Amino acid sequence: MKAFPMFIRTSGRRVVIVGGGEQAAQKTRLMLKTDAQLVLVAETLEDELQALVDEGRAQHVTDLSTKIFDDAAMAFVGSGCPGLDAAVHGLAKAARCPVNVVDQPDLCDLTTPAILDRDPVVVAIGSEGTSPVLTREIKTRLEQMLPQNLGGLSALAGRLRPSVDRRVPRAQRRALWAWVFKGAPRDIWTRGQEREAARAIKDAIANGGPPQAKAEGHIALVGAGPGARDLLTLRAVERLQEADVIFYDRLVDEEVLELARRDAERVFVGKHVGANSWPQDKINRVIVAEAKKGRRVVRLKSGDPGIFGRATEELDAARDAGIPVELVPGVTAAAAAGAALGRSLTERGVANTLVLATGTGCASDPLPDCTRLSGPGTTTAFYMSVRQAGRLADHLMAKGLPGDAHVDISVNVSKPGEKHLVATVASLPEIIAQNEVSGCAVLLVTWPESTAARRTGAEIFSTQVPEPARIAVA
Repeated sequence: MKAFPMFIRTSGRRVVIVGGGEQAAQKTRLMLKTDAQLVLVAETLEDELQALVDEGRAQHVTDLSTKIFDDAAMAFVGSGCPGLDAAVHGLAKAARCPVNVVDQPDLCDLTTPAILDRDPVVVAIGSEGTSPVLTREIKTRLEQMLPQNLGGLSALAGRLRPSVDRRVPRAQRRALWAWVFKGAPRDIWTRGQEREAARAIKDAIANGGPPQAKAEGHIALVGAGPGARDLLTLRAVERLQEADVIFYDRLVDEEVLELARRDAERVFVGKHVGANSWPQDKINRVIVAEAKKGRRVVRLKSGDPGIFGRATEELDAARDAGIPVELVPGVTAAAAAGAALGRSLTERGVANTLVLATGTGCASDPLPDCTRLSGPGTTTAFYMSVRQAGRLADHLMAKGLPGDAHVDISVNVSKPGEKHLVATVASLPEIIAQNEVSGCAVLLVTWPESTAARRTGAEIFSTQVPEPARIAVA
């Protein structure tokens, strides 16, 4: 190592920042994460820095001298003038103050790393200036791994340490903290149940050590999004990395599974539209059975589990068995299709209502009336509807949507096989058949308000269309 990483205490100490423009503002934003007394040295300050002075968060000094650096924790120099910065560096060194000069590495005693902030837990990542892009990539991956509220658990542990020292025998303390940070309290805390986690920790302290009871199982219904792994939420990634066993569907991409723990058991439940090798009641039974063993179960579904993902049956099964269950939302196919097409699903003066519907229903209602809410001023997302394209096109045209209305067909959005086709409402079934579009698909139908001239009698909507309506299949 050419630089030794360490943490410098800032409480009750000054940090000097020389400069009044954007370079100084960048360093100031970084130091605002600390409790240091900030001293801004410049003749004039840009608005952002002046506001900090007005709020009392920083002190403004116009006279530059060696004295300003005396006993400062560190200094940052970024006036925008390389010559002036070099001269200021000399003043700081004369006062024996560690200094960082913006864009002049040879004049830097200190370098600023990429920082992962889970206060009071802080991770600093540096490459000695050789590859800042790599350090940012590492930070991004760590952001996915460490829950946003993890610092709060660490802070709670710090507040409870005196109590642990009084009530827990020394031989049990390591086991207690291992249970707090690796066991049930951390799992409960990172799920957002801070009060329950704190109560469990305090009960364990009162009892002199961690509980010896059997581990409690948990089920998370996790949305995997449309396919691309970088469209998963941070919470979804966290649950995958915590899971002991993962039950996943056919549409879940292999790259998404790579985000899981290497030793997690993976079980393919093979769900297809219209044909399931694993019936739903069997899936309900096995995820509950695994959770009853004390395992952390992830039920991984494409898209969002709460949108045509049969989440209700699995939620009810878990609750009936007394198993803690959580729903983790994902990017749904309709939103992903709109993004791939570069269009919004709602637009003022065009579509002020978004409807989610399915073309394939349940056994008691296999062909639902999914077009009943479609009309001028709406965007309707039809899920699981490729096989019903002919029926839907007929119903839409009967309601007044012209047969020559433009159709955008998007297939496997965000996946390697993504493709886009063009058709009309009338030719939609034919185009789908010709291109063998099947499986994962959603139809997005935007019916502009400008087609909404209502009539009486049998005519429902005017067929005069000032601008083409659009349909997309993703």
